[in-house]
Amino acid sequence: MHFKISLLTTLLSYSVVIHANQVVVEVIPDNKAVKDNIEAYIGSFEDQNIATLLRLQSVIKEKATSASQALGYYDTEVHTRISGRKSKNPTLKVKVLLGSPIRLKSIDIKILGPATTLEAFKNVGHKELRKGAILNQGAYDATKSQIKSQALYYGFFWGEFTKHQLLINPEEHAADVNLTYKSGPRASLGKVTFNQQQNPFKDDLLYRFVNFNEGTPYNADLIAQLNNSLQSSGYFETVRIDALPIDKEHTEIPVSANVTAAKSKVLSVGAGFSTDLGPRAQLDWERPWINSSGHKLGFTTEVSQPRQSISAWYQIPMENPLTDNIRFISGLQHEDIVDTESTLYTLGVERNKKLSNGWMRTIFLRWQDETYDIDHENATRMFLMPGFNFSYLKADNNIDPSQGYRLQFGLSGAKQNVLSAADFIRYTGSAKGLYTFASRHRFFSRVEVGGIDSPNYSKIPPSLRFYAGGDQSVRGYNYQTLSPKDKYGKRVGGRYMLAGSLEYQYQFAEKWRAATFIDKGNASNSWNMAFKTGVGVGIRWISPVGPIRVDLAHGVEDHSIRLHFSMGPEL
Repeated sequence: MHFKISLLTTLLSYSVVIHANQVVVEVIPDNKAVKDNIEAYIGSFEDQNIATLLRLQSVIKEKATSASQALGYYDTEVHTRISGRKSKNPTLKVKVLLGSPIRLKSIDIKILGPATTLEAFKNVGHKELRKGAILNQGAYDATKSQIKSQALYYGFFWGEFTKHQLLINPEEHAADVNLTYKSGPRASLGKVTFNQQQNPFKDDLLYRFVNFNEGTPYNADLIAQLNNSLQSSGYFETVRIDALPIDKEHTEIPVSANVTAAKSKVLSVGAGFSTDLGPRAQLDWERPWINSSGHKLGFTTEVSQPRQSISAWYQIPMENPLTDNIRFISGLQHEDIVDTESTLYTLGVERNKKLSNGWMRTIFLRWQDETYDIDHENATRMFLMPGFNFSYLKADNNIDPSQGYRLQFGLSGAKQNVLSAADFIRYTGSAKGLYTFASRHRFFSRVEVGGIDSPNYSKIPPSLRFYAGGDQSVRGYNYQTLSPKDKYGKRVGGRYMLAGSLEYQYQFAEKWRAATFIDKGNASNSWNMAFKTGVGVGIRWISPVGPIRVDLAHGVEDHSIRLHFSMGPEL
């Protein structure tokens, strides 16, 4: 005898209302999946009297039988009885005796039409839908849904199942799956049109966001990427992308981008705290666009007790407006940190571009004029510095990643008498890595290196020298206190810096992690430096803006104890 079943969902659209304590399900032999499915079919929840339980016995018995069959058990005996009839809380006991399960004898899944050329359709099917496996009608339904979803994702809007059979033979304890999907034609993406109302931008700028050519085979990712790019640009208040199929005769889908320009001015105020700089306040002002070509303008000012700064920038979008731009920058900064006081003026231009391999490249030309008091010398020196930076980030989450790494390196220099007080070459590099295993255990590591080579090192200002110590360097030591000293015992910064950290974290609650760590590093005028060591413990709270870190660290060599507070993504 064969049964032909086209659809049987694992859960019913309604449930019998029974208090959870009034129904006890026992499956023999023990089978958690079947037990859970039966309980889901039966449902729960309000107190029932003995009369209601008596009336519902047959219904519950049917539901237990159906729930068992959905997971492949057709030789099922279901027995019910009510205990505690005279008490206020009678109990309905359901005993389910499982027989031999139905096993899948043959699986025949066919994809017909142009979809057969795509790798996504090569091996379709739920992992539990395999020859010899126990029948799971949920896996059969999931396979159908998977095929249909993939078809829509790749633009096969007119596909259909020409055969969808689940043939069950209870007498042979066997079942056969026959699925045939005919994909029909694949849609392609047509011309993108932008609405003209409330859209002040030139077509040349708008079409630089479009990531596909007219006639490209439909892919839902391309539409999502276009939407995300427009949203992330900062140019638009609202973005809506419409790409709706018409019919089989018109497979090229027109793409309509409805955008509304963002407000012309954005002002934001923020406050923060770190043990490096103490409390600080920040004010940002930005014009997301100042003309139809998408140019941007902004300034930032930040104030803390040891550091005050103000900077302004002007940005011109290039080939890819999101990751490719020219930025003009200027700034004024005053610092009075540890044993050094300086005032720094900067002007510069940067060319930023994200390369096809994922690296972000910045080429810059920067002029700076710095007045400082160091080594009992009050000086003002100027430098014109060309240079470049490269950075690469790979992470599974931008705010709180569980796996990933970040690499950075840079090089800059100056030539004496070319608007510069001395010859030098300055290089920096850093690497951070994060690895999570067994869901709760994390290892985080970082290493930083820097150096400056110059025949006139005494003329190098403090902003270009190297220091170690602090929240992001060697914990257990105050900010920038690891440094060579002059003959008066004042810290003057070093030619070279090397620092590293290894940290273990354990997640003991949903948003909380405990940490233990060891940091090593120093700044010196020689690579043969004596490293300082910091060890400690900490706690992490996973906030919406990233982990907030509180660490208690011991500076081993100086016998110091420091409390460190910082926040933001780890990579």
